Amino acid sequence: MGFGMGGGGNIGKMLQKQMMDMQRKMEETQRELEADRVTASAGGGMVTATASGLGKIVEVKINPEVIDPEDAEMLEDLVTAAVSEALEMSEKLREEKMGSLMPQGVGGLKGLM
Repeated sequence: MGFGMGGGGNIGKMLQKQMMDMQRKMEETQRELEADRVTASAGGGMVTATASGLGKIVEVKINPEVIDPEDAEMLEDLVTAAVSEALEMSEKLREEKMGSLMPQGVGGLKGLM
């Protein structure tokens, strides 16, 4: 019963503000990640794959010199390698950006636990 009295409301307001700030920062970071691009290549740049910071492949480019109808498997391997690397780079970028939010939010709550 007595939680609403004696300053308990101030802690609730402080926590609510921290949560709202964290949510705003997360939304901002999501927008940044959507706009961010990472590009990986394979075969000495013959195939490149570009991903958003949210892990979506947005572009694949293939140098016409690498297109050999007799060796489609090599081209498939190059595309797979470039796409895989782009997705890994995207995941690392996302972890860095999202991870930077957590210490601030969690750090602000440590004194209350």
